[in-house]
Amino acid sequence: MGDFVLQVIQGRWFMVFACLQIMGMAGVNYLFSLYSNDIKSSMGYDQATLNLVSVSKDLGCYVGIFTSLISEVTPPWVVLSIGAAMNFFGYFMIWLAVTSRLKRVPLWQMCIYICIACNSQTFINISTFVTCVKNFPRSRGVVMGLLMGYVGLSGAILTQLYHAFYGNKSTNLILLFAWLPTAIIIIFFRAIRIMKLKDQQQKDEVKVFYNLLYISLFLAGFLMATSSSRSRSLTQSMQPQ
Repeated sequence: MGDFVLQVIQGRWFMVFACLQIMGMAGVNYLFSLYSNDIKSSMGYDQATLNLVSVSKDLGCYVGIFTSLISEVTPPWVVLSIGAAMNFFGYFMIWLAVTSRLKRVPLWQMCIYICIACNSQTFINISTFVTCVKNFPRSRGVVMGLLMGYVGLSGAILTQLYHAFYGNKSTNLILLFAWLPTAIIIIFFRAIRIMKLKDQQQKDEVKVFYNLLYISLFLAGFLMATSSSRSRSLTQSMQPQ
């Protein structure tokens, strides 16, 4: 039994499962609008200043040259570990500033914090995408599409987990962004590695990916129904009795 469990954990399919879990937490960069008002009100920013913070966020999201250089000389789990550390540091420092646990945080520091936090996603994306493509060379289109789908779903997943953990206190959303993706990476990062393939493609490999796609579509429908139900409840509670 122990040998079977070890074989499963060390296999390619568990690596795919680990990547899907990680990418299900990787859409933090798309949720800036959910906590931007907290930054604006707590730090006393006007809209022009908040736009500067947003530009710093975008800069972190799209500058991935250093990530690519590091991934050329280190294994994927190292790149993933760097991304986890940057994610936790950036969002945790933002949370400390927004909740006034850090006093007098200048604008340039806030811009650096959010740039580091968002740049962590480039480390996470490259480590998972490159590993899956190299481990499934003949199904790289399918696996890339599946991973990108989970990036899209991650916003809805994180929003539902935020309501489950913290209710409606939006400042704690930043804290959730700091610890939850980092915790998932710590759990699975050793499974993200490039493997030596004995066969070019296993039988029914694409069929398994399509089954994962059907599961993802079911998850998307469930999240949509849950979000719609929550929105209707909030709308009804705001209406005068």
